[in-house]
Amino acid sequence: MAHDAPAGPKGHTKLVIRNIGLIISGDLDRPILDADTIVAENGRISAIGRLKDADTEGATTTIDANGATVTPGLIDSHVHPVAGDWTPRQSQMNWIDSSLHGGVTTMISAGEVHYPGRPRDVIGIKALAITAQRTFSAFRPGGVKLHAGAPVIEHEMEENDFKELAAAGVKLLGEIGLGGVKDGPTANKMVNWARKYGIQSTIHTGGPSIAGSGLIDKDVVLETDADVVGHINGGHTALPDGQIRCICEGCKRGLELVHNGNERSALFTLRTAREMGELNRVILGTDGPAGSGVQPLGILRMVALLSSMGELPAEQAFCLATGNTARMRGLDCGLIEVGRSADFVIMDTAQHSAGKTLLESVQLGDLPGIGMTIIDGLVRTERSRNTPPATRVPTIVK
Repeated sequence: MAHDAPAGPKGHTKLVIRNIGLIISGDLDRPILDADTIVAENGRISAIGRLKDADTEGATTTIDANGATVTPGLIDSHVHPVAGDWTPRQSQMNWIDSSLHGGVTTMISAGEVHYPGRPRDVIGIKALAITAQRTFSAFRPGGVKLHAGAPVIEHEMEENDFKELAAAGVKLLGEIGLGGVKDGPTANKMVNWARKYGIQSTIHTGGPSIAGSGLIDKDVVLETDADVVGHINGGHTALPDGQIRCICEGCKRGLELVHNGNERSALFTLRTAREMGELNRVILGTDGPAGSGVQPLGILRMVALLSSMGELPAEQAFCLATGNTARMRGLDCGLIEVGRSADFVIMDTAQHSAGKTLLESVQLGDLPGIGMTIIDGLVRTERSRNTPPATRVPTIVK
């Protein structure tokens, strides 16, 4: 259940989180912060440090973390929303709220492709994209920020269509390859039109995932030069290792790993990016809700997989799901630093995990227990209904 913090004078809110055992920043260069207190005012982080130095006067909400860990709110870089908190693909209600209970506070649409009767004509494509952008800007299930309105491109589209979409507030292109455009030259032309007007693009990678999509191999990916190489580990069928390596080495774009893809290929991509010294390019998504179902813990599972099987320190694995994606996507969340959105997850070692600390437990492959999610400085959920129970749980003091 979502909670609203009591407002101060003229709606002013001030959040204080104290007694934090560990702060994971989301920044690969400095993943752990030397602090035990975070202060946020009016939904933005205003101070990070020690309680003895913090200005806690006038707090409208005070949370005692009881020694638990605070991370930025997790970001799912690849979802396919339809209408509200419902997906016809799985006939599933409340999948966004369920993801919130998995620590996800922000989602990025890779296209509203599962919309029943999705239009393929240019007017319909633009109308659906603008509608999705408008509706998810106004409707935030549980407070989750869902950046939607990602048109799936078709051959009939011209440069002016992208200009009109951008003017209407559309900032994303749907996954290239799920519509009629599947060749590199045409896709590249449209990606450049989109980029000209500030619209970010993602390309499908690997074998077909739904009827109507097709194989998108390394040649098409490299020719298209989209901003994000969508599910480079396949959605669901991955490319051969040699092609994945060619993509990693042949472009400098985002390398997206998803829960609904090939896990072995995800680990191969991670190793390749690390060998290249380019972990900053790796971002995480679920590709849900799709043909394989709804995965409310998909991002947490990817963090645990990459840390345990990919031998990546847990604090860095969390950065792939937060700060890396925020920077790649131009978001004001995902990092615990002054001025950023006050979106947090308070979590701890799951009860009875073999790991003695949160980081050790994640590196052993266990999921953490989530005790609270906070979006824009407001408590949205307390003990998660989906994760295992946390050893230490935060409490609202005030």
